[in-house]
Amino acid sequence: MPMTPLEELRHSCSHVLATAVLRLFPEAKLDIGPPTETGFYYDIDIDRKLTTEDLARIEAEMKKVIDENQPFLRKEVSREEAAEIIRKIGQERYKLGRLADIPAGEAISFYQNGEFIDLCAGTHVRYTSKIKAYKLLSIAGAYHRGDEHNKQLQRIYGTAFATREELAQHLERLEQAKQRDHRKLGKDLKLFVIDDDVGQGLILWTPAGSIIRQELQNFISEELRKQGYSQVFTPHIGKLELYKTSGHFPYYKESQFSPVIENESLARILKEGCSCGEMMARLEAVSGRLAEQVNQRTGKTTIGPERVKPDAQLLDGFLLKPMNCPHHIKIFSSQPRSYRDLPVRLAEFGTVYRWEQSGELNGMTRVRGFTQDDAHLFCTEEQVGPEMIGCLALVKVILTTLGMTDYRVRVGLRDPDSAKYTGDPENWDKAEAACREAAKTLGVPFTEEPGEAAFYGPKIDFVVRDVIGREWQLGTVQVDYNLPARFDLSYIGADNQPHRPVMIHRAPFGSMERFCGVLIEHFGGDFPAWLAPEQARLVPISDKVNAYAEELLALAKAAGVRVTLDSHSDKLGAKIRRAELEKVPYTLVLGGKEAETRSVSVRSRSRGDEGAMPFDAFLERLTAEAKTRALPAKR
Repeated sequence: MPMTPLEELRHSCSHVLATAVLRLFPEAKLDIGPPTETGFYYDIDIDRKLTTEDLARIEAEMKKVIDENQPFLRKEVSREEAAEIIRKIGQERYKLGRLADIPAGEAISFYQNGEFIDLCAGTHVRYTSKIKAYKLLSIAGAYHRGDEHNKQLQRIYGTAFATREELAQHLERLEQAKQRDHRKLGKDLKLFVIDDDVGQGLILWTPAGSIIRQELQNFISEELRKQGYSQVFTPHIGKLELYKTSGHFPYYKESQFSPVIENESLARILKEGCSCGEMMARLEAVSGRLAEQVNQRTGKTTIGPERVKPDAQLLDGFLLKPMNCPHHIKIFSSQPRSYRDLPVRLAEFGTVYRWEQSGELNGMTRVRGFTQDDAHLFCTEEQVGPEMIGCLALVKVILTTLGMTDYRVRVGLRDPDSAKYTGDPENWDKAEAACREAAKTLGVPFTEEPGEAAFYGPKIDFVVRDVIGREWQLGTVQVDYNLPARFDLSYIGADNQPHRPVMIHRAPFGSMERFCGVLIEHFGGDFPAWLAPEQARLVPISDKVNAYAEELLALAKAAGVRVTLDSHSDKLGAKIRRAELEKVPYTLVLGGKEAETRSVSVRSRSRGDEGAMPFDAFLERLTAEAKTRALPAKR
């Protein structure tokens, strides 16, 4: 696919970056340097840890390269010539592997600017002087080819735009993003903890963070009851065979935790691997029955030098739940169903587990254990359209309530040339048609994206733009004809004959962890009152009004308000500043005058100083805001 002009610019900038790196650090070994959605990077192997000072030096050297107005020249070569060029420039460590990735018969080319030459398919701008606005941003570790078993390289990130104005706007957004980073705010506001003793990618929800999560669950639960969903609960593990039937194992085998095998001796032997002779000797020491079992499972009936490779598919055991779908399917199939019972809508806040690579973990937005606001609907083919529309309406209600109304819709379809997808092509056609028709009802433009479907069916995604312009994929609805067939699901139709139901997967939040991480950044920690862990704080000016403050505290708590009393001996300014830093929506200042008139002096995060107000009136206002889930007023 041809590059856009901005991609060309950023790709060219990555080559200028590599040119500068080799001028400053001739011993560096280069891997790859592609353009990205927001900039570019280059992966570098060098026997020293690069610093921010090095970034400044590299950026200065990049300017020299750009000022030299070097042309980008393309040269197409044979595979043998390419290997020779790579060896000649001393970059064989990684570049020969990249050369081997190029399929036979595909053109092999190099691009050269000045003294720098790189294996590259292109394309580039004509001259380095075309690069006007760029900035190196950071250095991070990155495993070669994204595999944690490979060496960790140093990745230099940068960005580039056509104009300096666009670059300045982007850098301003990055600064805003830094201030809104959910990892920073989560720590400052004591919302969640990630502890190495528990494990990376596993979230510990603190009391404050748990309030946000519970309020979101209460919100969606109310909406689910309106739409006739039934709440279910399922275990955190299931038999491995269950996920083989569903296809989640082995389709997503690499991103799942290792199975827990029932027979420890057999598991240990197969995990470690050994020659057949060694295996038989060790198994016989355990029991003759186990030896017979391994022979049956591996097909090895003679003793030889071959090694038995570890293969979890040979084993019986249990798997940490990667998806809730198979469990809900089993609830549906646990009793006879009639067409009169359909649709059956099963909902669960179900926790699932994925073995994400450590380098991909990111606070709450990329984790190893997360809770989905999951639901599965079992319906007739005639009901697919209305049920899809109901699911999409639910997502719209949620996003509108949270003020996340700037979004686009993406319809993920199968790629006809890929072997990833399972099931009858005719059913795929019907499912994709249902997604298209449902997407049309939203009244917003949508795009169709081949290759973005799940392995078992097409889907509709909501891609939300937050207040600083970043996009997040939130809310998914999927149509599935395949899993009902895999599990041989049926219901009795009006003709008294068995029929196959259609299954709809639906998760408006997607993941409670990820959604909360996005919300923290979207609101910048300034949550609306209904979500805020602490909705109001009473701040007495002096000890003389402590009795009045205690009375108001009791009244507010009785009304269901999450309120605290700052009884510290600090000065008023320090107390107000503390409430500001902790992003409490309402600070209620209490002095002698307020005590006499049974009022409070209201300071809100959204409106500033609002002056005095009768306490009863304020309480009524706050409880109404929480009940209606109102968004903060804009200053």
